[in-house]
Amino acid sequence: MKKNLKTMISYYSKYKLVFWLDLFFAALSAAIVLIIPLIVRFVTSNLIYESPEFIISRGKWIALGLIFMIIVDFGCKFYISNIGHVMGTRIEYDMRAEIFDHLQKLSFSFYDNQKVGALMSRITNDLFDITELMHHGPENIILSVIKIVGAIVILVSINYKLAIVSIVVLPFMFAFSYVLNKKMRGAFKNNRAKIAEINGQIEDNLSGIRVVKSFANEEIENRKFKVGNLNFLNAKKNSYFYMGVFQAGVGTFTTIVQVLVIVTGIFLIANNSVTATDLVTFMLYISVLTEPINTLINFTEQFQNGYTGFERFREIMDIVPDITDKKGAKPLVVKKGEIEFKDVSFKYEDATEEVLSKVDLKVPAGAYYALVGSSGAGKTTLCSLIPRFYDVTSGSIKIDGEDVRDVTLKSLRSNVGIVQQDVYLFSGTIYENILYGRPDATREEVIAAAKNANAHDFIMSMPDGYETDIGQRGVKLSGGQKQRLSIARVFLKNPAILIFDEATSALDNESEKVVQDSLESLATNRTTIVIAHRLSTIRNAQKILVLTDNGIEEEGSHKELMEKNGIYRGLYDMQFKN
Repeated sequence: MKKNLKTMISYYSKYKLVFWLDLFFAALSAAIVLIIPLIVRFVTSNLIYESPEFIISRGKWIALGLIFMIIVDFGCKFYISNIGHVMGTRIEYDMRAEIFDHLQKLSFSFYDNQKVGALMSRITNDLFDITELMHHGPENIILSVIKIVGAIVILVSINYKLAIVSIVVLPFMFAFSYVLNKKMRGAFKNNRAKIAEINGQIEDNLSGIRVVKSFANEEIENRKFKVGNLNFLNAKKNSYFYMGVFQAGVGTFTTIVQVLVIVTGIFLIANNSVTATDLVTFMLYISVLTEPINTLINFTEQFQNGYTGFERFREIMDIVPDITDKKGAKPLVVKKGEIEFKDVSFKYEDATEEVLSKVDLKVPAGAYYALVGSSGAGKTTLCSLIPRFYDVTSGSIKIDGEDVRDVTLKSLRSNVGIVQQDVYLFSGTIYENILYGRPDATREEVIAAAKNANAHDFIMSMPDGYETDIGQRGVKLSGGQKQRLSIARVFLKNPAILIFDEATSALDNESEKVVQDSLESLATNRTTIVIAHRLSTIRNAQKILVLTDNGIEEEGSHKELMEKNGIYRGLYDMQFKN
């Protein structure tokens, strides 16, 4: 906790002036609150015994002084509520930018074990509560400390016996608060986890809403959500139970202080140890003393929310990216495009068995190779190792003799273009999605890429042409249209190495023909690896590699593998037996 608090405080460093002014105005506002009961005491104990003229004369100055304090207090509170809140929001902005940037650096291994909705909760809900804590926390503490210490000093100066009676309860109040705080902290952390689960469930449901409706499974989804929602409700009930005990207990302690002061004051007045004026002033300061204690009570809830959010923020920030540029990594310059796998083995994190074992493969520059094999043989995994979406467990992968781990990730991935079966298009226009391949490209280059991908004609038939909004994940487009946009995006990127991951397997025959033509056009003069499910699409490959659990078991041209009458022949016959 100490380390986290130190890290949290470091976020104020960019806003030192605003932060210190915020504390200064908080202290000034607290001082004004402490002064007003003293003025009441002066009026009731001294001024009322003077002549009316003297009272009016002094009263004017007192009124002017009070008006001045009101104006100053207004300015203090305005600064705290306005500028102070903006400071908190800026800190939230910094944290959100930091965690988003960090998420971009984490590898596929991290995302394999995460839910998008849960990550979104960490970026949004958690950070909002951190803002409230970062703004209100310091000022609430400074306000409360000044009021409590100031009130105690003044109370002792008025009557130390009454002061002792009121102060003696405070240690019990703070001990009670400390115990309940620990309980609440655990409860609030559990709340965060439950709301993250709900966000993940909502994201999963809405992303797959078409599947839900196609199976008419809305009722099942409602039942699944009800379970998660009920877990969150129970977690909130638990946290509010502790909060209820906490607030009721502290409220009771506050009332006990007031009752003790009244009862003790009656006996002290009877013994002429305290005047009625001092008792009235004392009661006013008891309010000044208990009000910041109540503020601290409310602050504890705010602290639990904010600090729990910060803990969850740090859980992500403390994850060290497992795939990064090594020290001294240099940019990759692809001169030819030769790819070599040497004794490559790989297994996923926490997996017991290897997906790939001691794979040796050389893909010559400009070659057109195809990977085939049963599902789960590791075809996609093999290709994912080239741009370092995952790192090899052992062995090495080289491009033009350079180990991919010795070059910068940006330069490596800039030289590798991937067209996948499951095309991801961003919300926005057709133009924006193609431009994603190379953000600094001109409009003419974007249109040229679309033409090369056989996409220009269908784009121009759309209502707004290149400015047509395609909806969430391109929902307004057909599968073939989405695939051609993804190919146009890679055309614009113009990489030296291409990977086609079953890019046509989900398309109808007509769309497949158009997309296949686009892919072959894109592959011209580039080193290309095709992962194929439909074997008809790779007959023209220079070499076909048959990947099984035992590694690459067969390789050769379509004709050679058919004549060998082995695994490939069996797969081919299975597809075309009709």
